[in-house]
Amino acid sequence: MIDRSFGKARLRVITLTAAALLYWVVTSLSSTQEGHTKKEFFRVTRVIDGDTLQISNGEKVRLIGVDTPEARYNSKLVRDARRSGKDMKVIEALGRRASSFTKKLCAGRNVRLDFDVEKRDKYKRLLAYVYLEDGTFVNAKIVEEGYGEVMTVPPNVKFADTFAKLQKEARENNRGLWGK
Repeated sequence: MIDRSFGKARLRVITLTAAALLYWVVTSLSSTQEGHTKKEFFRVTRVIDGDTLQISNGEKVRLIGVDTPEARYNSKLVRDARRSGKDMKVIEALGRRASSFTKKLCAGRNVRLDFDVEKRDKYKRLLAYVYLEDGTFVNAKIVEEGYGEVMTVPPNVKFADTFAKLQKEARENNRGLWGK
């Protein structure tokens, strides 16, 4: 009888130890992505354009789910002009407004990155949802205020429905680039 209860107690200790170890491994893995912990903040050192930032570790961060007009002449500006039928100078002006909005929102501030399925784009930029220290969701704020359009690129679709709703409201209320 003594041996049997000792065996049960030993099994309980082993089970609890394994469970604790498993919990530690899972929480460690889920809180770290691309070498960054979810709670880690980075200073925005440069706003490249309305949907791309550079952070204090030197990484360029492309905001997931949002596309702002181009502020400078490039091949995307030409494609956007053809697709939309808008003059390139008009698109550049809108791009400067979007870039200015993002700069006012983020420049010199600390941000936290949250990732979706894919961590990098074809240009090796980090793909992220970006949050200010006060909790402001930068990607959503840009769409909500009308300075960017929804751009859903699977498999990074975590907030696609939210962004679509915010864009619809921005358009209906003539906010940002949707204004007169």
